Amino acid sequence: MRRIKLTVAYDGTDYCGWQIQPNGITVEEVLNREISGLTGEEIRVIGASRTDSGVHALGNVAVFDTESPIPPERMAYALNQRMPEDIVIVKSEEVPAEWHPRYQDVITKTYEYHIYNAAVPNPIKRRTTAFVSFPLDIEKMREGAAYLIGEHDFVSFCNVRTNTSDTVRTVHELTVEKSGEEIVIRITGSGFLYNMVRIIAGTLIRVGRGFYKPEKVRDILEAGKRTEAGVTAPPQGLVLTAIRYDDKAAGI
Repeated sequence: MRRIKLTVAYDGTDYCGWQIQPNGITVEEVLNREISGLTGEEIRVIGASRTDSGVHALGNVAVFDTESPIPPERMAYALNQRMPEDIVIVKSEEVPAEWHPRYQDVITKTYEYHIYNAAVPNPIKRRTTAFVSFPLDIEKMREGAAYLIGEHDFVSFCNVRTNTSDTVRTVHELTVEKSGEEIVIRITGSGFLYNMVRIIAGTLIRVGRGFYKPEKVRDILEAGKRTEAGVTAPPQGLVLTAIRYDDKAAGI
């Protein structure tokens, strides 16, 4: 029996998120079906990040156990022959049998939130950006973002249905960049709470529009109340770009 690690990219528009659920098709469901069909085994993948409905990924991670003779590095090519066009296996490799995508000692995740900031929407960008028609002040957004870097209690920036008692997280890097009419909020951290990145994006958009002063972000952190922060930004702007593991800690 071998454990295979997959790096998975997908356009999440037509999926009800990553995790299997009764009300619609999910990325996990497709992976289970196609890997099972390829190997002839009953496969259930274990994912690193359970992205929400409509959210995209360039580097989500999943593992599964198999007795298939297909070489681990060739598994990606074999699976991509079966996958729908909006899911791609970027890489496949063997890892130790005990390796788990959510429970390694050192993990960092990077998300990007993409905003299309123009007078009118761009139909080509509608699946991958959130449209904001009002001008956004990038410098003020950067000032506000700076308050979020470091270790903080992010309870103000998570969905009230978050199922955890520990809401302290560490943000290693948070940048706001603009190229043409697209603004990208990029955030790297040790982990994220339910809807945390989208609520941060919604809050920084309010800073950019002038509804909040940049220092309001600090006040929101200190308040410890979800009602103090901005709205949860739409899912289509969010992309999980990478999950990085300490290879020495992971034993690979």
